[in-house]
Amino acid sequence: MTETAVRGQAGEVVLAAAGVTKHFPTGGRRSAAVHAVDGVDLALRAGQVVALVGESGSGKSTVARLLARLYLPTDGEVLLRGQRVTARRGGAFRAYCRRVQMIFQDPFASLNPVHTVRYTLTRSLRIHQSGLRGAELEAALRALLQRVQLQPERYVDKFPHELSGGQRQRVAIARALAADPEVLLADEPISMLDVSIRIGILNLLQDLRDRLGIAILYITHDIASARYFADEINVLYAGHVVESGDGESVTQQPAHPYTQLLVRSAPDPEQLGSTTGATGARGEPPSMLNPPAGCRFHPRCPFATDLCRTRKPELVAIGAGRTVACWGYARDAGGDRPDLGDARVAVPA
Repeated sequence: MTETAVRGQAGEVVLAAAGVTKHFPTGGRRSAAVHAVDGVDLALRAGQVVALVGESGSGKSTVARLLARLYLPTDGEVLLRGQRVTARRGGAFRAYCRRVQMIFQDPFASLNPVHTVRYTLTRSLRIHQSGLRGAELEAALRALLQRVQLQPERYVDKFPHELSGGQRQRVAIARALAADPEVLLADEPISMLDVSIRIGILNLLQDLRDRLGIAILYITHDIASARYFADEINVLYAGHVVESGDGESVTQQPAHPYTQLLVRSAPDPEQLGSTTGATGARGEPPSMLNPPAGCRFHPRCPFATDLCRTRKPELVAIGAGRTVACWGYARDAGGDRPDLGDARVAVPA
């Protein structure tokens, strides 16, 4: 992989999810299933980071696994450069895996403890770039470690237990880069790392985005890190995208009550140990075995009306590049529109 390698024109859609849905049968009574993801649309663009933000159990990791083809969708499609992805095995599937690589959450579990860094990376290079041999393979190995800011002579012959958490995650990222991918699916890549080294991993991923034009999906429960790192934020609740837009506007003017909950629950850097204020939301996320009718957030929403309890809101545009799924913004809600008060951002006429 050369320093000037580029995966596509900046802003070009590389990988997309079109209405992807995943229901997991429970094995119990007939037709019972966990509704993990329901009708999610995403577009990952070359040279951009898209964040998928939500609480545990919201379906974030399921979306990543659908895009990685670790799960097959119950409904909807995954599109690579506009072409529907159907491969499940064989050469076409291996080619897809080379173009779409995943970085897992736990750097302590994602590396085989009995193999050195050299073995882990050279194995990936041989799989994905089979023509490399001898001095070329060694040069590619060193280049991978330098790419993730690890000194080859210091780390190449170490075992995972000899590395810190941040160093292990860098090796995991290098392993993904060995495939020369167009897309990185980063599933909470910093959540198990010490706070002091998280920013270094995010900066490394930013560097890969900027230098190589890779499209990145960043999955996190931390909306503050999404604002720092992502060009676009999609907020996922109970398997539905409830708000999307650029990182600055979503975090500075959150439209959906759930997004407001996430923003107001984030730690305030000015007051260590405190949060930014009360949210008004109550309760816990719903069971996805029997999700609530209407808006899935309505059992926790302080603004919910009978309309919210009975009809699911669709995503509507509330400005340039901003969408929200909330009856408080829908023009056809009439007198049943919830009164969001000062929480509601301006809606274009």
